[in-house]
Amino acid sequence: MKHLTDTAILNNGVHMPWFGLGTYKAEGAEVAKAVATALELGYRSIDTAAVYGNEEEVGQSIAASGVARDSLFVTTKVWNTDQGYDTTLRAFETSCKKLGLDVIDLYLIHWPGQTLYKDTWRALERLYEEGRVRAIGVSNFQIHHLEELKKESSIVPAVNQVELHPRFIQKELHDYCAQHQIQIEAWAPLMKGRLQDNELLQGIAGKHGKTVSQVILRWGLQNSIVIIPKSVTASRIKENSEIFDFELSADEVSAISGLDAGERIGTNPDNLLF
Repeated sequence: MKHLTDTAILNNGVHMPWFGLGTYKAEGAEVAKAVATALELGYRSIDTAAVYGNEEEVGQSIAASGVARDSLFVTTKVWNTDQGYDTTLRAFETSCKKLGLDVIDLYLIHWPGQTLYKDTWRALERLYEEGRVRAIGVSNFQIHHLEELKKESSIVPAVNQVELHPRFIQKELHDYCAQHQIQIEAWAPLMKGRLQDNELLQGIAGKHGKTVSQVILRWGLQNSIVIIPKSVTASRIKENSEIFDFELSADEVSAISGLDAGERIGTNPDNLLF
């Protein structure tokens, strides 16, 4: 992982950039500018979702960028209220229209809920088989959700996007996904800025002449985690991407992993039931 455009190879052979831009809670002109800035800097992966309410602005920035479509990797997600077979198919068409795209690179089930995700997954399988999506996956799925899905599906999710950062490394889930060739992807990889004052991270950052955020993101890459830090600030978008010119030692990676405390900042998927 030496370049911003380096890719992970998913279980169906599709190449997905290790690094991308997250757009959670970014809307209107703010998100449009952030996407434009990222693409100018060389980002080639953009992550959005129906519930973010910004697919249209993301699509407009992509169209205006002049970057070739086949160089981009666009992810979006079906929201909880659209889950189910027919409703997912309709939601997908809405997302495509807003993004201005005929094909989505990665389509995810945003949250598992209780049982609807099984019918939703059948819809994703259909979209994949029809060539409307290049890869399908899930978000916020725990091991028991993946095990249930495995009983009734013919396609293994290509990606599982979950909360993951040094205070919540999800080792058991990460190991499970690696064993089953499911690429783990981190949302909130920087723990929404809550690790900036950590002395261990500050010490490692000083040694490498990097910021705490850059050290955390590099730790993610070296743990084979796809990362999508969110920012709408041009300088921060640039800073976040400057992590391909240094490497953490094995001891440093281990020490950062040792910060794990099982500390979530988001919702436990088992508590978000619908």
